[in-house]
This record gives sequence, C-alpha cells and structure tokens, in this order.
Amino acid sequence: MKTQQGIKNFTQEEATRIAGEDPDYMIRDMFEAIERKDYPSWDVFVQVMDPSEAENYRWNIFDMTKVWPHKDFPLRKIGKMTLNRNPGNYFTDIEQASFSPSTMVPGFAASADPVLQARLFAYPDAARYRLGVNYQQLPTNAAKVPVYCPFQRDGKMRFDDNYGGDPNYVNSSLQPTKFFPEVKGVNPESLSLHTEHEKWVGEVAAYSSRIKDDDFVQPAALWDVIGRDPGHQERTIGNLAGSISGVKSPRLRNEVYALFSRVNQDLGNKVKQATEAAIKDRSVS
Repeated sequence: MKTQQGIKNFTQEEATRIAGEDPDYMIRDMFEAIERKDYPSWDVFVQVMDPSEAENYRWNIFDMTKVWPHKDFPLRKIGKMTLNRNPGNYFTDIEQASFSPSTMVPGFAASADPVLQARLFAYPDAARYRLGVNYQQLPTNAAKVPVYCPFQRDGKMRFDDNYGGDPNYVNSSLQPTKFFPEVKGVNPESLSLHTEHEKWVGEVAAYSSRIKDDDFVQPAALWDVIGRDPGHQERTIGNLAGSISGVKSPRLRNEVYALFSRVNQDLGNKVKQATEAAIKDRSVS
C-alpha cells in the first residue's frame, strides 16, 4: 500500500515531545481530515510470482527479513483504499472490531508463509477471547451478504435463529446445498481453478538458519536509498545510537556494531562512535 498523502516524518526529538504533550495527535489529525472531507487514501498493490519461480529464486520467498525486489516482481495496482467516514460510536465501530488475514474474499488464498499460517489462527482466537465466540455476528464484523455456515453455531450471545433446525453439517439430504460446480451458466473449464489442490514440493524438515553475507544485500541497498535524502542517514544513526546506548554489556554492543558493519562499514563505525559517545555523556552527567 502506498499513501496518496505523501510522507512526512517526525524527528526523534519531535516524536518524544508529542508523545508526552499530545499522545492523541495522530488520531485527531486523521479524524479532523475525514471530517473536512479530506479523505486519506492508499493505492493497493500486489506482487505476483509463479510457483516455479518460487522454487528457484535466490532467496526463500517466505523469509520475513527480505522483500521481493520490484525489478523482479513489479508492483501491480489492484485498487484503492479510502477512509471516508469516522466512527459513529467508538466502542461499536472500533473496540468491537475484529480483523484477521483468514477473512478473505473469493479469489485469494493463504500462502505457505509460516508467520501468516500462525496468524490465520491467532487473530480469530484472540477475537474469541476478547469479544466472545460469536464475534462475527456483531454488526461491525458481520458479513454484508448472506452466509450459510451451519457448522459454526451455538455459543454464548448467539442472537439470530442459530440456523433453526438445519443439520450442523453441509449437504444433508434434509437441507440440500448447491456447490459451485452445480451452478448453471458456469464454464466447465473454469472449474479446475476451484478444484485443483496446491502442489507441495519438498517436505517438512529441521533447518538451522545461519547469517550469511547474502542476508545483508537488501539492508545495504536500503541504506543507500536512505542516503538519497539529505540528513536521513545521520538521523538514522542518531536514532540507533539512542537505543543501543541502553545496552549495558560492551560485548553485546560490539556484536551489534559488527552486524551494522556487515551492512556498510561506514554505518557500523558511525553507529559505534555515536553510541559510545552517548554512553560517555550519560555517565558524565
């Protein structure tokens, strides 16, 4: 997603000050923009990779520390998201809201990304704990079109007819159910798109992950991109030093410096200089 509002950041000092003086600054800024009909919007893009490319690509495509390079897999715009109204009731619309990557429109499916696979379960499970087992019936979460899912029923705070006397499974002779292949007017050739299962290559196996020089290719490229804007690299070094200076162990700090040096030697040197100077200033004061 790419913002249509442009990007403007706080410095570390500005962010610290505003967090203390006006912690609701960002919420109010968005609320007031929507009220005056200056609706914030984002262009939505996807990247597409053929399974055969995934098997042979340079990196593990599910490695969360890496991105898919745009030159290899260009962004494809699929839509636009616009926030065009503020909550009518904060509790109803915001605090009762539940979002999950497992809630998908037709045409999408989950990948084998292990982090995504965990989230598919974890998000709905958190919603059941926070809002109750029938959280999907709450108006802010309910589907906008009819849904027939008789095996998801019962539980506290069920406030519809609970599927009445229908069996708690699909395709009962008592309640015949039409499936996609039975729908008239559908091109039979398209059915394979809905019935063909994903083909798995390889098997589950123990894997020991080790840091390699190849892991620093993308961070090095990002560091060069940051350098295109005057002052951004300097502010990044200052922000890093502010966090690392809280590490009391010299050995651990040196390991951090070594990692940044593998991204860029000058970056590692400057982070070390700024961090050790901050520690020295703190001890003197």
